[in-house]
Amino acid sequence: MPPERMLAAADALFAAADQPMSVSMDAIAQAAGVGKGTLFRAFGSRDALLDTLWAQRLGVLRTSVEGAHPELGPHAAPQVRAQAFVAALLEFKLAHRHLIRAREAAPQLLRSTHYLWMHEVLQTQLSLAAGLPESVAAYRAHALLASIHIDLLEELMAQGFSPQDLRQHLREHVASMLSPAPAP
Repeated sequence: MPPERMLAAADALFAAADQPMSVSMDAIAQAAGVGKGTLFRAFGSRDALLDTLWAQRLGVLRTSVEGAHPELGPHAAPQVRAQAFVAALLEFKLAHRHLIRAREAAPQLLRSTHYLWMHEVLQTQLSLAAGLPESVAAYRAHALLASIHIDLLEELMAQGFSPQDLRQHLREHVASMLSPAPAP
């Protein structure tokens, strides 16, 4: 059984679920027409399956960040790159809510490969843009990533914030994080 078929079944179940955390490996195996053991042999765990789905979706963004994209790529000014990166993450999360909701609710999110990559990219840009000490840049990167956690985004939208409102507030938030650290 090709893993793509299992991933497609999982993606469809997560997209259709009101509560993506309730989608079980049993349900995914059944939808894919495989045994649960096959699913576990292919991915190892539910979180690993979600990480694989996330990696598929995040691939375009990663390529832009690691390549020659004018605002996201390594040759962009750090301030521009930080703004563009956080904006791209927001768009990614809004476009893939079902997947993000399932993964961000899982334990060990802050140690997942994808989170660590996002944090490293952002921390580096914050440090370069504002000359921040590593610890300050690390904290600010976590704070910015927390501001686009799917639970917060969905709560804000439930309160009436439009995606455009979120984009504007996020631009302002990133700009505030790009300022130099205050003197002790």
